[in-house]
Amino acid sequence: MLLPRSFYLRDDVVTIARDLLGMTLHTCIGGEHVSATITETEAYAGVGDRASHAHGGRRTARNATMYAEGGCAYVYICYGIHHLLNIVTHRQEVPHAVLIRGVRAIEGAEVMDRRRGRAAAATDGPGTAAQAMGVRRAHDGEDLLGPTIWIDDDGLRYDAGAIACGPRIGVGYAGPDALLPYRFVLRKGS
Repeated sequence: MLLPRSFYLRDDVVTIARDLLGMTLHTCIGGEHVSATITETEAYAGVGDRASHAHGGRRTARNATMYAEGGCAYVYICYGIHHLLNIVTHRQEVPHAVLIRGVRAIEGAEVMDRRRGRAAAATDGPGTAAQAMGVRRAHDGEDLLGPTIWIDDDGLRYDAGAIACGPRIGVGYAGPDALLPYRFVLRKGS
């Protein structure tokens, strides 16, 4: 079942990041449909979060989509190489987002492998997740209720023992906010 806009408009980005685990991410890009289980996420809590692109109310051409109404894709390029897919949450003007750090193929594994240039049932970071799904900067602002990128709830739920929670990766510059337990990962075998 397609996630409704109300799922994304909730005000607790950390809960949303956890709730996205096990959901099915779909893309239909270049006429190729793929789907994958979301296996790893990180929450970014807007203006008060030193790790967020919107910390302190910063608004640029790059992060403008973070200020949109929840339920759209925020895609940016990291290190000039990797496209990263984020899910915008909360109401308009509250820049919360969830980074999709990992996925596991369900449909279209051969397409995902071709996009990545190697065979793998799962991705090993947010850059390879977006690459496998075919997501590029051109998809920034894409409505998640539209025909290009969407997320389904297939009813999978995980108990606390199946989910690891810890600090985000690669945000050491954020001081104490780097240590917040905003990263969620489905444990192997889940």
